[in-house]
Amino acid sequence: QVQLVESGGGLVQAGGSLRLSCAASGRTINTYHMAMGWFRQAPGKEREFVAVMSWSGGTTYYADSVKGRFTISEDNAENTVHMQMNSLKPEDTAVYCCAAGTTATTIRTQGPDYWGQGTQVTVSS
Repeated sequence: QVQLVESGGGLVQAGGSLRLSCAASGRTINTYHMAMGWFRQAPGKEREFVAVMSWSGGTTYYADSVKGRFTISEDNAENTVHMQMNSLKPEDTAVYCCAAGTTATTIRTQGPDYWGQGTQVTVSS
């Protein structure tokens, strides 16, 4: 089992920045060959993929809506994935959930094996 705990959500004005973090525990990521990423769900909308990276950093995917504004990165020593979100827009308002699975491709196309509880991001206009 893998436990995922998010942090870093909050309220920010349009054009501002936030940094989300997701700490993984339960199984050592390096030996499990995991990938981690983020999905989000806005009120009244379906959950959508945001970004994902393989733990080695060799594969990274972003949703078109966040390319050039969001950057996903890893902290190997802390088993933590971060997502720096810049130039935030009101349409980025959502609950952001951390996700983990075997590969970046499977997380993006089939969904993850593990979910975090989610953290709220609200962008005011």
